[in-house]
Amino acid sequence: MPRQQVEEPFKINQKITAREVRLVGDNVEQGVYPTDQARKMAQEQNLDLVEISPTATPPVCRVIDYSKFKYEQKKKTRELKAKQTKVVLKEIRFGPNTDEHDFAFKVKHAQEFLREGAKIKSYVHFVGRSIVFKERGEILLLKFAQALEDLAKVEQLPKLEGKRMFLYLAPKAAVVAKAAASAKPAAPADAKPKAPKPAEPKADATDKTSEPAPAPAADAAE
Repeated sequence: MPRQQVEEPFKINQKITAREVRLVGDNVEQGVYPTDQARKMAQEQNLDLVEISPTATPPVCRVIDYSKFKYEQKKKTRELKAKQTKVVLKEIRFGPNTDEHDFAFKVKHAQEFLREGAKIKSYVHFVGRSIVFKERGEILLLKFAQALEDLAKVEQLPKLEGKRMFLYLAPKAAVVAKAAASAKPAAPADAKPKAPKPAEPKADATDKTSEPAPAPAADAAE
């Protein structure tokens, strides 16, 4: 099967159908030119005529290296995607009769999650007839939000959905910025590359200290 041709986002060179265009940019004398003349100006510089604003009258074009331009656009898109942080949602569950010790334990965990930049979805689960204590669950969640007010802002106040009452919290901007900064290990300012250790000369297998060979014994006849 032949490959499907990818449609370019901009009209370039011969695909520009307007009779005249307005040239902009640093490498041309700006003004309105017949399209053929504008194309010729681009060709003389081994560049492309690119229509960047087709709805203008006349259309606005720029003389650039289109391949390089597309590469820079893709690079910027990749950088923006890399900077976008994935939102993590942590759940914390309560019962309508959660005691103080368990409550403090869950608050401590929530503080750790928020400092890492995560959002919190906390809820009270009502089992059986405990739904009659929904006011108690609302008070519990509001108390939870108040305990975390230094780190979090409320995105949704306690709301009953079926047998669960939900509260949504998000870390404050300063907390998120601190979490992002701590995620990047910084190199010490005075760090210097270590000089390579000089290689020790290898010992020659024949380079060994040995006692001199004994002189030959004198002939008994002498």
